[in-house]
Amino acid sequence: MSVWDDLVGQQSVLETLRHAAAGEGMTHAWLFTGPPGSGRSNVARAFAAALQCESRTGCGHCEACRLGISGSHPDIKWVKSETSVLYVDDMRDLVLSASKFPSVGRWQIVVIEDADRLGTPENPRTGNALLKAIEEPTPKTVWLLCAPTRADVLPTIVSRSRSVTLATPTGEQITDFLVRSGIDATVASFAARASQGHIGRARALCVDEGTRHRRREIVSLPARLTSIGSCMTAATNLNELAKEETEAITAETEERELKELQAIFGSERKDLASRSYRAALASLEKLQKQKAKRRVLDVIDRALMDLVSVYRDAIALSVGAPGMLVNEELRGDVQSLARAASPEELLRMIDAIFTAREQMLEFNVPPQLALESMSVALRLPGGRQ
Repeated sequence: MSVWDDLVGQQSVLETLRHAAAGEGMTHAWLFTGPPGSGRSNVARAFAAALQCESRTGCGHCEACRLGISGSHPDIKWVKSETSVLYVDDMRDLVLSASKFPSVGRWQIVVIEDADRLGTPENPRTGNALLKAIEEPTPKTVWLLCAPTRADVLPTIVSRSRSVTLATPTGEQITDFLVRSGIDATVASFAARASQGHIGRARALCVDEGTRHRRREIVSLPARLTSIGSCMTAATNLNELAKEETEAITAETEERELKELQAIFGSERKDLASRSYRAALASLEKLQKQKAKRRVLDVIDRALMDLVSVYRDAIALSVGAPGMLVNEELRGDVQSLARAASPEELLRMIDAIFTAREQMLEFNVPPQLALESMSVALRLPGGRQ
């Protein structure tokens, strides 16, 4: 078993990274791009472990590989933004830390999972803080950046990094991977279709009933949009589902962060009443609200992609495309939708979903308002179903 075993559908990429880990074509900055679910973070994790591997192969057996894959190697730092941006002060601290020589490994490696949040051409301060480190690399530092596309990263960083583009795994590749992992073949086939190429999502659909239930609620939505009132209800339910999932994710994390802060300042009442503690607490609460807001948007974004799959299925039926639907278990509802709307109307509905997505992610429109507008746009003319 090697560090590469959990990577799905990326054979050509793996050959490149294996050669680099062995010392052929190695460079100090890498940019991994690919659509959500293609495995950018998993590829970066495997590559980081292979770079530290004692045999330079990513054997999966040595201590360096085990620590790298588990995320606990002292010379591999992980940066994952749970807010909409990465902050310039945090990046400067990271650059300073990364400039040091490795303590036990062969390299000092920094993995930035959300390099698309480093800034924009109009506001590049965070990216510029990283740019200097990439322009003038220290001999033992490697930067591994992950982003959806090259266009999402500052051009100055892209031009100084080696780009590796990941493919979306096929349904067959995901099904085979899940079956090899011990998942029942029928469940694996459903999860591969429903995940639309997202490996992590496919895993969750296999093992978590809550994930399956929330998805069923989303994909059954079009059949319920029969009136303005039902559209308003559907928008509220979708927003509440996202909040509930976010709260389930954040509750334990927020409690741990609060305890860690209290431990820093001491447990005595006078310590927790100090001005410095109150200021630190206010800062923590502000950051937690930012994280929660971003998580809600991420959950809604995933739900909207599930919703888009229903309308794409309806278009496929309308034009007689062969093959199984993404939402094969809802074929009856999808057939009703295909009969009630023309392919042109269905395309306009998909556009309405992407408009809502853009409003929330790019223009900070409150989710409830964006979802209400979207739901009304998805109601079939005359309430036809």
